[in-house]
Amino acid sequence: MISVKNLCKSFDGKQVLKDISIDYKQGDCSMIIGASGSGKTVLLKSIVGLHSPDSGEIWYGDVEYSSLPLEEKKKLRRKAGMLFQGSALFDFATVEENIMFPMDFFTDWSRQQKLDRANFCLKRVNLENANKKYPSELSGGMQKRVGIARAIALNPEYLFCDEPNSGLDPTTSIVIDQLIREITKEYNITTIINTHDMNSIMEIGDKICFIYKGEKLWEGTKDNILSSDCKELNDFVFASNMAKKLKSFI
Repeated sequence: MISVKNLCKSFDGKQVLKDISIDYKQGDCSMIIGASGSGKTVLLKSIVGLHSPDSGEIWYGDVEYSSLPLEEKKKLRRKAGMLFQGSALFDFATVEENIMFPMDFFTDWSRQQKLDRANFCLKRVNLENANKKYPSELSGGMQKRVGIARAIALNPEYLFCDEPNSGLDPTTSIVIDQLIREITKEYNITTIINTHDMNSIMEIGDKICFIYKGEKLWEGTKDNILSSDCKELNDFVFASNMAKKLKSFI
């Protein structure tokens, strides 16, 4: 479980996050949603530890992560996996080497142990025998699956996904959504996803937090998002659906 308490963050005197509090449960796919510039990416990066909050607290279980010294934060980060928006694979490295990277950095495992774990992770994302391929040889969806394999390489307790479906076609997006959900449930991970994809929200969003101009305006589930009385949320949902419909005609 991750708890965010009264989080505030500013850049160059402009407040980007305003007193945000929310809990993220273990075993849930929790969504942070909002328009571009709403602060959702800053919130995710603050939870991960890439930004330091100006005030407020971030708790991982019973540990206040935001107040830990750097070395202790590094230890805790070993328990977290990250799926980046553009997959962020190393072009010069093979699939196998990309997946082994966090193992090289965080463990003292033997090479055979790393290879065994890489093969396990590749099998879990249905990419057996892709070990020696390079990212340039893979489709966008396959690159995302390699990114997921790398994110779960250390058997994390926490999984953070930044726009996991960015640049993917609708069919591939569904595959990635279901894979993230399956892994979350299978390993009982606390998963937090930053997205504006309404299909993802409605398919796998156990808990949804809507950010508007740096404030949390609404919190709920996919079952009650469409019946919300929050005007800003309704405008966001309507605009997202209209954009999808227009795109289908192009």
